[in-house]
Amino acid sequence: MAIPRTRPGAYPAVLSYGFRPFFLLGSLYAGGAILFWLPLFYGRLETSSAFLPVDWHVHEMLFGYLAAIVTGFLLTAIPNWTGRLPVQGLPLLALVLLWLAGRVAVFFSAETGWLVGAAVDCAFLLAVAAAAATEIIAGRNWRNLKVLLPVAVLLAANVMFHVEAHHQGVSDISRRLGLGAAVVLIMIIGGRIVPSFTRNWLARENQGRLPAPFSHFDVATIALSAAALAAWAFVPESSATGAMLIAGSAFNAIRLVRWAGDRTFRDPLVVILHIAFAFVPIGLLLAGLAVVLPETVPSAAGIHAFSVGAVACMTLAVMTRATLGHTGRELQANIGTRVVFVAIVLAAVMRIGAAFLPAQAMLLHISATLWVAAFLGYAALFGGMLVQPKLRLRKPNKAPS
Repeated sequence: MAIPRTRPGAYPAVLSYGFRPFFLLGSLYAGGAILFWLPLFYGRLETSSAFLPVDWHVHEMLFGYLAAIVTGFLLTAIPNWTGRLPVQGLPLLALVLLWLAGRVAVFFSAETGWLVGAAVDCAFLLAVAAAAATEIIAGRNWRNLKVLLPVAVLLAANVMFHVEAHHQGVSDISRRLGLGAAVVLIMIIGGRIVPSFTRNWLARENQGRLPAPFSHFDVATIALSAAALAAWAFVPESSATGAMLIAGSAFNAIRLVRWAGDRTFRDPLVVILHIAFAFVPIGLLLAGLAVVLPETVPSAAGIHAFSVGAVACMTLAVMTRATLGHTGRELQANIGTRVVFVAIVLAAVMRIGAAFLPAQAMLLHISATLWVAAFLGYAALFGGMLVQPKLRLRKPNKAPS
């Protein structure tokens, strides 16, 4: 089902669909925040945040950048699921301003007080969950209510993050809980769009073996992996947690192989989805090995396979495809888009490598540079599309009779 037409109004194109403001602001924030992060990490800059520098970095990547992209995706996908008009105009502007207020509130929370910062920041995800639930229920699209569970967990993790940081001085459980919720979202939504887009492309361009259809195997894999990530959040040193994470890695790897990604190398917009999802089993494996072999595998390796690998690669892949498709462009990756994809994948590889080789600071710097290039590159390439009206395809002239 195609997205319904927008309601006529006096608002600009950027407020016509959720993906437009949130993808643009999210990409600019992701790039800018990392530009700020390294000087902050080395003590050359300071925030006025109640968070420690590392906590500010983790929080803003999870509950700043990721929350924006998840919101943009949901507010654009839900009309397709329900057949209703999208959230747009003033309601969308209110959500955008609430997200911006959260970023300011967190940055200045040492001045305003941690509780004020927490209330303003957490109000955004609460409003998003309420808006999404309202639309899904109004459209009687009951099967997609499950998407709201990881969003609710992300909200709970954000609340816990503020509480932990204030009372313990540093976040702990909430970091892993928020990241785990993000990975579960990728397993659910990625598990729908990766094989779907792959099947569509293969049926048109490379007929033969197609992705396996969604089955009980996928349901069991998601359930096992979600349980493993929950255990990782709350009991990260348990040997049972390590075993569950490694098992989840194996099943997600099998799941990925079943989607025929090896047949899609001619289309960067499709193959990047498979590469991004591959960081899910890689992250689960590294996180599991860090539990059972803590002296060999650092915990940061799994964390950054999830964050820089699965989350960043998948969000950029989805942002790119959605921007092209929903602004009336052809689904083709030009050279700039390919550079963005290569940059973010290499950023993930370098960041995982930096976890294993902490003395090699250059790896961290290269990863950060590639990250910034990827996200600011996306903003430069697609920002104009996000703020301009959708292109109208010209109808071909009728052939003379």
